Amino acid sequence: MKDNNRPVNLSRRNSIKFVAGAIGTGILAARVGADVAAPAPAIAQNDMNPDAALKSLMDGNKRFVDKKRTSPHQDFPRLTEIAKAQKPFAAILGCADSRFPSEIIFDQGFGDLFVCRVAGNVATPEEIGSLEFGTLVLGAKVLVVVGHKRCGAVDATIKGAQVPGQIGSLLEAIKPAVESSKGQTGDHLENASKANVLLQAKRLKASPVISKLIEENKLKVVGGYYDLDTGVVSIIADS
Repeated sequence: MKDNNRPVNLSRRNSIKFVAGAIGTGILAARVGADVAAPAPAIAQNDMNPDAALKSLMDGNKRFVDKKRTSPHQDFPRLTEIAKAQKPFAAILGCADSRFPSEIIFDQGFGDLFVCRVAGNVATPEEIGSLEFGTLVLGAKVLVVVGHKRCGAVDATIKGAQVPGQIGSLLEAIKPAVESSKGQTGDHLENASKANVLLQAKRLKASPVISKLIEENKLKVVGGYYDLDTGVVSIIADS
């Protein structure tokens, strides 16, 4: 007759195996816990060529316009993923106007865009230096200067507004574009705004750092114009 209540006899060898297995399970659990607490560095998203980077950006704007945003990289796991490193695929020099935040109109998220915003999207020395960093050091493959419809800074420049403080420095930076757009057919404000985009893009391209990246086919610099009424960003051709 079998004794089913007989205690299990663990030999020394079996005991060692049991303890080793338990320790191994504990180590594995600890590793899993560590991975959750300290995720691996962000996977590079800027290992694409400039044309692909621009396409990705414009595809995002199309999703925005078509009301089909996917809102990528906007959750908390993404936040923790890129907390220790950033590798944006695109850089933006945009106007400080509150009506077009870049991550929304291009349907991007944390770590995707390196954004500089200033009234009139002017390329000041500080903005140029920041964008040199975003392209040379962080590796952004496309740099887009984005102006917009009914830009207040350009409008004030056209009207020769008398402004206080340092606001005048912005208007001075825009003046050459206003002058160059005079006599063109169509809406003067729109023409001047687009001319200003191209002017600021030209100033960026004059940077030795940025021009070298362009020559090496590591960077593309383009101008864009945002329509406040439709949400569409159109690329401006440099004539």
